[in-house]
Amino acid sequence: MTKPNLLFLGATGFVGSTLLQLLGQDPDLKAQFHITALCRNSHQRLPELQKFYPDLEVVEGTLEADSIIQEQAAKADILINTASSDHIESIKSTLKGLEKYSAAHPGNPPIYIQCSGLGITSDNSHGEHVDIDDIPSYTDVGLNLNEVPQQNQHVAQDKLVVEAGTRKKNPVRTMIIFPAWIFGVGEAIQKTTLPVRIWMEMFLKLGYAGTWGEGHSRMGNIHVKDVASAIMTVLKAALRGEADEGAEGFYFCVSRQDMVTNRTIATTIGNILYNKGLVQKTGSRRLPSEIVDPMGEYGWSLLGANLIAYPHRLSKFGWKPTETKKTPLLISLRDEVNTYLKETGRA
Repeated sequence: MTKPNLLFLGATGFVGSTLLQLLGQDPDLKAQFHITALCRNSHQRLPELQKFYPDLEVVEGTLEADSIIQEQAAKADILINTASSDHIESIKSTLKGLEKYSAAHPGNPPIYIQCSGLGITSDNSHGEHVDIDDIPSYTDVGLNLNEVPQQNQHVAQDKLVVEAGTRKKNPVRTMIIFPAWIFGVGEAIQKTTLPVRIWMEMFLKLGYAGTWGEGHSRMGNIHVKDVASAIMTVLKAALRGEADEGAEGFYFCVSRQDMVTNRTIATTIGNILYNKGLVQKTGSRRLPSEIVDPMGEYGWSLLGANLIAYPHRLSKFGWKPTETKKTPLLISLRDEVNTYLKETGRA
């Protein structure tokens, strides 16, 4: 029997490579698919990807490769996107390809799982203190993307996915995962999360740690392994025909551990770097506009906003944030900093 084709965007990334590793370890899924991974330097990447999932081939390409993405998506029974949920052109290419698959397989639409982020819930507070009772909060049950601030990160892209998942002609079975702050040391290819990599380079260059605004913004958090297991949980539910999809296909991925402010995260990193003699000042302070402004609203949404969200859908499938409970964010940060310093030759 022919295996389903699974196209994987982002397989070499932090979440993606962790997910690929878990897929290769899962007794139900490790031999179920033939995976095609889109990536740069594909022939160099092939051996390390096959180490996690042997039945895998690579296709050379980037997120700008419209024709390649469309061609591969048109052949995919399942598509998982853990690359960039903000790269709208690649999402358009993906959806066009999946629409072609759906047209060629009437009554058997493809599955599309996109990893987005809780930036959709940003209150745009610019790091200022806001009383918890005054911060908008959201749940993944009854969520309507038209009712969140439309300028927020991921919203425009995610609405395209929902549109594909709710249309009558050539539909796609869509599910979107919305992680909170992703942390942890990866055990696959990419070892550290993007915000930590951004902050580390910034702090090392400046000689001190800093925050967007006063740093009072807070959000939930989730270990990278728990994000990967959440995606795998939704995939299994979709294969069983039990997943919520389309207009209901929203899955918040966040633990119920205490929310942490960005000031606390920055201060923790700053103190670690100071104790290593890599920056000149302890703690953290407000970053100047010449540092913050170039990242625009993306930076404020990622590093300077409150994101208050409560998950419900994943729990009905038995998903629990087990890794987050084992190693909370502030304990993990030291290992993340040390890992990044080692990777970049600064340890």
